[in-house]
Amino acid sequence: MQTKLRCAILDDYQNVALSLADWSLVQDRVEVQTFNHYMGSEEKVIQELQDVDIVILMRERTPFPESVISRLPKLKLLITTGMRNASIDLKAAERHGVTVCGTEGSSNPPTELTWALILGLSRQLVTENNALKSNRNWQSTVGMDLYGKTLGLLGLGKIGARMAAIAKAFGMNVMAWSQNLTPGQAGEHGVIWCETKEELLEQSDIVSIHLVLSERTRHLIGQAEFQRMKKTALLINTSRAGIVDQGAMVEALQSGLIAGAGLDVFEQEPLPVNHIMRTLPNVLATPHLGYVTQGNYEIYYNHAVENIEMFLKGSPIRQLIVK
Repeated sequence: MQTKLRCAILDDYQNVALSLADWSLVQDRVEVQTFNHYMGSEEKVIQELQDVDIVILMRERTPFPESVISRLPKLKLLITTGMRNASIDLKAAERHGVTVCGTEGSSNPPTELTWALILGLSRQLVTENNALKSNRNWQSTVGMDLYGKTLGLLGLGKIGARMAAIAKAFGMNVMAWSQNLTPGQAGEHGVIWCETKEELLEQSDIVSIHLVLSERTRHLIGQAEFQRMKKTALLINTSRAGIVDQGAMVEALQSGLIAGAGLDVFEQEPLPVNHIMRTLPNVLATPHLGYVTQGNYEIYYNHAVENIEMFLKGSPIRQLIVK
């Protein structure tokens, strides 16, 4: 009898991976195990996965650098949800004969969460909800109007374009900037093109980040940029924490350089228990939920099953190739 390959699904925090896809398609050849906790250290990851042939990653929750890949001798297939994962060393995977595949996904969930943060922050929903439930003040805040305000988008890709369309439905003015954005591209979406990020920061009431983290975008927003923003402005980041200098952001929030921030991404995840972001009163934060919806998870895990099937047939699909 042929020995089954072992497959580990990492960071299944909600315990839903096995219920959202048809794993019976591979169960005769693959034994699947889920892990619903964050492993933390590389040593723990290596210890848990020593005898595993296939690993399925949920986005960038657990990094796979060469120091991990090189110490997993049985690893043959690495699957990440999404078609991009900066925490996987693709060159190391190639050197060690590990095939890396991705899955498709939807840009709708992160767009929706971004608006949840904007609306929750601008109308002080958490403050008012907590006060209501604890029988404290009946109305203590004055909300920020969105109608007539300016939304500044750093990035006008799939998510940025959807953000623009929704903002216009709210009656907002929309402007956008990125290093490669052209006036023509902005015009296609009915968005005002900004020649510089400084122009966008100075004029926006809400700045929302929709860029890929790279060497060009790391710390794109720092102390100098916060000083250019309106004191009444809100910063929203559902993209990647590294795009914003975190120390400069904390200082800006504490000193009143900006009015508040809506955050779904952090440099260290899960966020440490005593982290200052858990305590700032003008921060509305969620634990990296941008892509966490049933529809997206169904796409992720069904495509993971398909990836395993095709890999076993010798014809991998959705491969992530070293560029």
